[in-house]
Amino acid sequence: MQPKCAVILGNTLSTIGLRQILEEVMPILQVDTFSTMSQLLAKNPEQYVHFFAAQEIVVSNMAFFNQHRMRTIVLTTQNDPSTWLNGFHNICANQEEDALVRQFLALVQHAHAHGRNLPPVARPKLLSDREVEVLSLIVRGYINKEIAEQLNISITTVISHRKNIMAKLGVRSVSALTIYAVMHGYVDISDI
Repeated sequence: MQPKCAVILGNTLSTIGLRQILEEVMPILQVDTFSTMSQLLAKNPEQYVHFFAAQEIVVSNMAFFNQHRMRTIVLTTQNDPSTWLNGFHNICANQEEDALVRQFLALVQHAHAHGRNLPPVARPKLLSDREVEVLSLIVRGYINKEIAEQLNISITTVISHRKNIMAKLGVRSVSALTIYAVMHGYVDISDI
């Protein structure tokens, strides 16, 4: 059974964007979206492992969110921690996509210990040990020549591994590789 999270935002475009990011960062999650708190309450909120909610929604429904404090991530428009809600996880939504994804990855990594605290989901090992080594160096910012030197292999072999990794994972960007590597515990978010 897939773990579920709820997104409660008043803005439809923000909701769609956040849903896409969450599905990319945590592909095992089922993301349900709601425009209002009453919509969420009508759908059995106890089924959700997390609530991503706009700060004004949390403030307006403090009794509910206080009971679910550890499962609530407050989305704020301010990057100033002094304006954030105390006792909640807060993420500023007004930042570059890479920075926002990085904050989500850090939150997932620290709160869920590389997914170990999430419900089990069958995930076959897709990459060989050598491909994992190459992947971890790619996401740490090493270029092909540096990877070849570190692993004592040719640049052609690095390029071949890189192509195979992207094909196996079905991704086309280094940021997608980064998300995969962090979510599977191959690199720590602080090493990127």
